[in-house]
Amino acid sequence: MRTAGEEIVSSCPQCGMEIRTDRRFTTWCAACEWNVDPQGPGKKKRGLDRVRRGLAQRYGARLFDELRGGGGKGSGSRRTWSGPLAYALALTVHGLTVGLAAVGLWGLVRGWGGLGMAFGLFLLALAWSLRPRLNRLSDDDRVLLRDDAPELYALVDEVAAALGTRSVDAVVVDVEANASVTHLGLRRRLLTLGLPLWEVLSPQQRIALLGHELGHFTHGDTRHGMVVGTAFRSLSTWLYYVRPMPNPNVVQAITNLACVPLRLLITAVMALLDLLTARVSQRGEYLADGAAARTGSTEGAVGLMDRLMVTDSIVTTLQRETNSRRLRRTGRGGEENADGLWEALVAHLDSVPESESERQRRVGALRGHSVDASHPPTHLRRRLLLDGPPVPAAVTADTARTERIAGELADLRGTLAREVVRDGYGDL
Repeated sequence: MRTAGEEIVSSCPQCGMEIRTDRRFTTWCAACEWNVDPQGPGKKKRGLDRVRRGLAQRYGARLFDELRGGGGKGSGSRRTWSGPLAYALALTVHGLTVGLAAVGLWGLVRGWGGLGMAFGLFLLALAWSLRPRLNRLSDDDRVLLRDDAPELYALVDEVAAALGTRSVDAVVVDVEANASVTHLGLRRRLLTLGLPLWEVLSPQQRIALLGHELGHFTHGDTRHGMVVGTAFRSLSTWLYYVRPMPNPNVVQAITNLACVPLRLLITAVMALLDLLTARVSQRGEYLADGAAARTGSTEGAVGLMDRLMVTDSIVTTLQRETNSRRLRRTGRGGEENADGLWEALVAHLDSVPESESERQRRVGALRGHSVDASHPPTHLRRRLLLDGPPVPAAVTADTARTERIAGELADLRGTLAREVVRDGYGDL
């Protein structure tokens, strides 16, 4: 073995091929894939997460084959029954909430002044907690309005116009290595940008990210719609109420045991809703990737996939940086230790050699990596983009535009960096 700077040159113990790797990263062989995944697949998912992951893998692979073969536009036949069934099941969940409220109101009226009144109040409180709730902004959200970031909104508007959809009404910036869109109330649209992900993307990758997220508005995704989405939230609340109590005494142990059938029923209903909405949700992700390529170019969309593949590295790097800066905290509350936090993150991600990026892609394929349990495998999303003809960018951002957007985000960048250093990443 010999070294040159950060590079290590060695021979593969399995096939004998020369290996050139960076000493900071895993040594592996691209020819025979020796040591490509030294940590293994990790802990297996359990319960509902396992069901969701399995559905994502299965439908993701099937839809990949259909869309690559040009059958995507005609693949909606299965949705003719799954969509209405999902709505019917969701309405049944909401109907149960209405029933609880009705029984609670009856108990309150009929049992006024007695035990029936207490029972009625309990059911009304339960129904209130299970009610369908529309999304709304919280006091903790870091909201950028149009007057705060006109250049950012202009970019989002241009991407929306290129996709033939309406733009967003508000942008929230947080510290998650992710991005998302949703509805606020009945009509307003919200875009959430995770600053750690935004920072490590190139200008065209950022446009591809916006194209992907806004692309969700152009395709029907019942899972995140008002009826089915709120049913998922109601079921999650039910599951929270019947979760087993830790370290139970005798009475609590009996209660835990009594709740098992209800917990299994709720989990089964959630799994069935997942099954009924999985196909259209997976298809929506692939179509949103196509929107990312049309707006930010195929190269930008593929680069975005590569960054999504290493979100764990983004999290790990931020945790390491924030922990070291907290140890160096000074008398002014450590605020100066937040300087350069995002720049350090970008520098680390940019220093990752291509050999490590390729290893991450292969590990992602082996493990079936996806952004979360509802997304198709990332390597299949990437392959589908590369298998199609290259698409040029419909929207571009020159250096001046990129700098103006960075200026609009400057105050939030500093505020979020200080909060991360103060509270620790992952603890916010």
